[in-house]
Amino acid sequence: MTDTPIEPGLPPSLRLLKGLVIVLMITMIVGVITVVALLVTRMPDMRARAPELPTSLQMPSGAVAQAVTMGTGWIGVVTTDQRILIFTPQGQLQQEIAIAPNPVP
Repeated sequence: MTDTPIEPGLPPSLRLLKGLVIVLMITMIVGVITVVALLVTRMPDMRARAPELPTSLQMPSGAVAQAVTMGTGWIGVVTTDQRILIFTPQGQLQQEIAIAPNPVP
C-alpha cells in the first residue's frame, strides 16, 4: 500500500464558486486601479483654477461675517445681523440686501 494521502478534488459547485470569487477579485482590483488613476490624472488641475481672492473686503462698521460665497464677478458675505453684502472682485461693496426674519407661528 502507499502512504501518500489522496487529495480529493473540489466538487463542481465549489469549483464554480472559486472561479467566480477569482473573477470578482480581479474585477475589484481593476476597478480600484481605474478609480485611483482617474483621480490622479484629473486632480492636479484643481489648484490652477483656484479663485482669486481680494486682499481685503471693505466691510461696513459693525458687520461680522458669518458665511462667504463666490460667483462669477462677485463675492457674497452673509453677516450676523441678517444682511447679505455683495462685493466686487476688487473688494468694494456693491450691494447690500436685508434678510427679513421668519414670522413665528
